[in-house]
Amino acid sequence: MSAVLETRSLCKSFGALVVAENINFRLEVGARHALIGPNGAGKTTFVNMLTGLLAPSAGQVLLGGEDITRLAQEARVKRGIGRTFQINTLFRDMSVLDNVALGVAERQGVSRRLWRAASRHRQVREETFALLDMLGLADDASKRVVDLPYGKQRLVEIAIALGLKPRVLLLDEPAAGVPSLESGMILQVLDCLPEEIAILIIEHDMDVVFRFARAITVLVDGQVLCEGPPAEIASDPRVRRVYLGEQHE
Repeated sequence: MSAVLETRSLCKSFGALVVAENINFRLEVGARHALIGPNGAGKTTFVNMLTGLLAPSAGQVLLGGEDITRLAQEARVKRGIGRTFQINTLFRDMSVLDNVALGVAERQGVSRRLWRAASRHRQVREETFALLDMLGLADDASKRVVDLPYGKQRLVEIAIALGLKPRVLLLDEPAAGVPSLESGMILQVLDCLPEEIAILIIEHDMDVVFRFARAITVLVDGQVLCEGPPAEIASDPRVRRVYLGEQHE
């Protein structure tokens, strides 16, 4: 399998504080991968280096074999890295349609000509409705984001990221703050996404992780503790000791 996203000896320090140390990581084409670890393990720092929000102190980030270590966030998005955040960043008083249309318009280059709402451009509107339909949000298109259950708001974020047609989708705690019933809805949607998109979720909810992931990387103190299929990770005594506890005995 070829890696669509890879890090080589990735490091990050803030003065004497080391928050990421020699992280070697591969995300294969079409992967369904989870990154877990205790609070303070360095997960968000790692993802911020993948997306260009933080510059590493040393090491490389490669996308499709291209070194993107020094590229800005915007350039990485255009090359195919999409991301959602732990706390959603939606325009809460705008409709679902208009929120998602903004992402589609940005990719199509229409955003530079927005003297009218992005959703009123025919091509943008058609693609946006197709995305909403795929994610089960078509009936909510005209609703304001603020009026949606929180689980559906997280789906709107995923729709926006998909509007940019990513090769890699990074989901930062997609189930955070979402009731268990709605987290199941998010998992159903992720199962329906195109197989060619590599997905990495950063998640504390172990039920979500073990239902979603085909491979799991465990990060502890800024270093990779271990990596493998879910069954192997669940039975690893080191993982149980530092993170999982007894919940998967």
